[in-house]
Amino acid sequence: MIQPEASLHESPPLNLDLVLASTSPRRVELFSSLNYPFRIEAPGCEESVAGHFTPRELSLLNAKRKSHAVAVFEPTSVIIGADTVVSIDDETLGKPADLEEAHEMIHKLSGRTHQVLTSVWITRLHPFHMVAFTEVSHVTFLRLDAAAIDAYLQKINPLDKAGGYAAQEYREEIIQHIDGSLDNVIGLPLEALALALKEF
Repeated sequence: MIQPEASLHESPPLNLDLVLASTSPRRVELFSSLNYPFRIEAPGCEESVAGHFTPRELSLLNAKRKSHAVAVFEPTSVIIGADTVVSIDDETLGKPADLEEAHEMIHKLSGRTHQVLTSVWITRLHPFHMVAFTEVSHVTFLRLDAAAIDAYLQKINPLDKAGGYAAQEYREEIIQHIDGSLDNVIGLPLEALALALKEF
């Protein structure tokens, strides 16, 4: 169970049909904690990979693609797309292809501070309104040897997580400190999202 940093206790926006363009259990659970009525729609689009994009550009691009993929079918709804990437030394770490790559990613992060960027793209086509933002958290890992990394990877499924790790479970085994929003590291910056929705 994800424990959000704090319940915002906001009243739901009035007269809004909110759609979360994500099937991520982590994002669904986080967004549910805001107590806004919402629906879930799978965006059905492929995520772009790093290429020549900066980490911020990549996360914004993927969040936009997810949001717009649903918005074209639901033009009067408020569609929320989000994408999280991990960055260290300006290198973007996406989702590992296998356990070996997950081990390599965590080894690269071991004993160092990296950035977790989550971009949120909110779209309503009719009447048109759009808000986009990126939140950055700084995460410092404990120094981990190969055995500690292997033991951690046996407890989670790293293949659907940027950087190959999960901040919502067993984080005390790998994370020393988080400077910024824990919700953001898990995959959805709730406080910033609640403020952005007020614009609608």
